[in-house]
Amino acid sequence: MHMEWEAPTLADVLEARRRISPHLSPTPLFAYPALNDLVGAEIFVKHENHQPVGAFKVRGGVNLVSQLGQEEREAGVIAASTGNHGQSIAYAARLFGVRATICVPEAANPVKVASMRALGAELVFHGRDYDEAREHCERVASERGYRYVHSGNEPLLIAGVGTETLEIFEQQPQVEAVVVPIGGGSGAAGACIVAKAINPAVRVIGVQSEAAPAAFRSWQERRLVEARMHTVAEGLATRTAFELPQRILWQSLDDFLLVSDDEILTAQALMIEATRNLVEASGAAPLAAALRLGDELAGMRTALIASGGNVSREQLLEVLGRKDATTDTPHEPLARTTP
Repeated sequence: MHMEWEAPTLADVLEARRRISPHLSPTPLFAYPALNDLVGAEIFVKHENHQPVGAFKVRGGVNLVSQLGQEEREAGVIAASTGNHGQSIAYAARLFGVRATICVPEAANPVKVASMRALGAELVFHGRDYDEAREHCERVASERGYRYVHSGNEPLLIAGVGTETLEIFEQQPQVEAVVVPIGGGSGAAGACIVAKAINPAVRVIGVQSEAAPAAFRSWQERRLVEARMHTVAEGLATRTAFELPQRILWQSLDDFLLVSDDEILTAQALMIEATRNLVEASGAAPLAAALRLGDELAGMRTALIASGGNVSREQLLEVLGRKDATTDTPHEPLARTTP
C-alpha cells in the first residue's frame, strides 16, 4: 500500500478556505420543515448545487490548482471524470491560466460535458465508464508529462472540499450528524476531518448506491476492493475505491449505508420539490440514507450535503415523471416553508 499521501488536518482545511475564499463564496445551509416531517429529524441542506459549476468538487480544484508549481502550470493538468471533478479542474485551470485536459466516459452527462467545454477544457472521450476513462487518462498523463489530478488521492482536493463541512459548523454549530454521498470519497473524507476535529461526537454517515458499492465494500473490509457498477447516479459511479480517502474513512466514518437507485431517485424528486432546487441523483443520496435510517436520526440536527445539481433535461423529466415506488402514484408537491 502506498503511503506517500498525507491525510489533511483541520489546519489544512482552514488554509484551503483562506485560498479559495477570494474565488468561491460560502454556499447556503437551509432548513426545510417539509424534510423534517419526512425524516423525523431537524434537517438542514448544504447547497453545493449553488457552486459556480453546480457541485462541491470545485472547492478542491481551486485549492489544488492554486498551489501548482511553475513547471506543473506550464505542462498543464489532466483529470478523468464523469463530470463534477472535471468541471472542478476545468474551472480552476481557467481561473489560474492553466491548460486542462479532461478524459470522460463516452456516455458522460451532456450537461457536465457542455460545462467543461465552455470552461475551455480539452475533452477526450474514452471508454464505457469512469474507470476506463481514468486508466486512459493515466496513460496520456505519463506520455505527455501533464500534471495528473486524481479525483481521490490528492490531499489538496480533500482539504479543499472539507471547507463545505467547515461552513456547515459555522452556520449551524449544533449539527449532530452529517450525511454525505460517497463516490471516490473525497467529500466524505473532508467531512470526517472537519467534523471530528470540531466535535468527535458528531456522526458522519456515508451513503453510496448498492449498484456501485466499491467504496462501501472497501470500508467494510478495510481493504481496497473493486465492485460492479451500474448506478444511475454518475457522481457515485466508481468501480474501484481510492486509498487516501479510504484511509481517512476507515479511521473516522461512523456509518456507511447502501441505498437502491430507486430510493435515490425517489429522494431526488422529494428534494427537488421540497427545496425548489436542482439536485442531481448523487446529491439526493443523503436524503435516501436519512429516510432509511429513520429512528436512528430521530430528533437529531442533521445536515445533508446536496453535493451537486448537474441534472440533464432528460434526467430531470424522467425523475419528476416517475411514480412513487410505494404508492404507484406521482409525487405530491411538498408544502414550501421559507427557512
